[in-house]
Amino acid sequence: MKETDLLISHRDGVYSVKAAGRANFEYAVPLRELAKTLETFKCFRINLGECVAMDSTFMGVLSMIGLKARRFKAGVELYNANDTLKKLLRDLGVNKLFTFIDGADPDAPAEWASASHDRRDLLTTAETVTEAHQTLVEADSSNAARFDQVIEFAKQDVERLKEQNNK
Repeated sequence: MKETDLLISHRDGVYSVKAAGRANFEYAVPLRELAKTLETFKCFRINLGECVAMDSTFMGVLSMIGLKARRFKAGVELYNANDTLKKLLRDLGVNKLFTFIDGADPDAPAEWASASHDRRDLLTTAETVTEAHQTLVEADSSNAARFDQVIEFAKQDVERLKEQNNK
């Protein structure tokens, strides 16, 4: 898998995601777009076995899915997250949104679709960064001090980019 690829599969209300390399804002954009379209699901399974790092935007989108899953009474399972990834999620207080599982996904899909993001779409990226960090604060209010400036700068980017697009 290339560093910027994110693989997604869906079957019978179960979404499977595979992330490798550095899961960053580029991974977060297509995952957020998917999360926004979900009206219901049974389970969301994310294989992090080949993931070496996650940025806060990606963790915010994971948290978005976790909060949505609670509303649906669904689960979000993180497969094979290493200790560093678990610590990152724990430090943000969002680990409570996930079930951590070591081992193979019993229903791993045979076919995957690659999800990518057009890097030139700066507005969608800025909106993703804003929403992801707002979600981290929603999931654990102690994150406000950590991300208030990120949220403010991202909101300013969104407004600036919207103005540029309207010209």
